[in-house]
Amino acid sequence: MPRIAIIFEYCKGCLLCATVCPKGIIAQSGRINQQGYKVVEVPVENRKKCKGCASCALICPDMAIRVFKPAKK
Repeated sequence: MPRIAIIFEYCKGCLLCATVCPKGIIAQSGRINQQGYKVVEVPVENRKKCKGCASCALICPDMAIRVFKPAKK
């Protein structure tokens, strides 16, 4: 199952990732990083919906998102 990891200290909360996610699973969280930005998250209930398209990682200007996909068999 693909998943994304958000590096909270790199995130500036611009929400570009949320606008391009075809599944709409990325949302702004209530967390604030050390730089004072409200960061994004993937709520637990939405994690299985990720298809690993990497649109979020490609558009992120701060490289705050990593996409992990299972190895092909």
